[in-house]
Amino acid sequence: MARAYSDDLREKVLAAYAAGKGTLQELAERFGVSYGWVAKIHAVELRTKSRLRPVQKSRGRPSRIDDDLVRRLVRQRPDIVLRELQQRLLESGTTVSIAHLARVLNRLGLRLKKSRSTPPSATPKPTAASAKRSLRRSSRSRPKT
Repeated sequence: MARAYSDDLREKVLAAYAAGKGTLQELAERFGVSYGWVAKIHAVELRTKSRLRPVQKSRGRPSRIDDDLVRRLVRQRPDIVLRELQQRLLESGTTVSIAHLARVLNRLGLRLKKSRSTPPSATPKPTAASAKRSLRRSSRSRPKT
């Protein structure tokens, strides 16, 4: 993503236009910026009566989840699973999906305990010996002479 121009450049362009040192198009060429950017900062100056960069608003709506409540619930029961945590939040009046709850826990730096009751995978882990063995050509893949 492109970086914003400096506030110093913004101030110089607007001051030059206010001093009558050229049109917006001429100033854009002189300062090596696009005409669209110069027109935009000039319009913002006219609208707000300020040469300062406007403060960016955060995107999206704020989270309804109380971070302190989530921390407290996980601290009370470290082996809690997402579904149980979701149920506890529902009891406190907050509806939240499992996926969003997982993102919140990640953002807060909280990790859930791994389940020890899950059976081990039936797929064997590859070993160095089996990996080498699989690289050999079988007798069927060799060209016949």
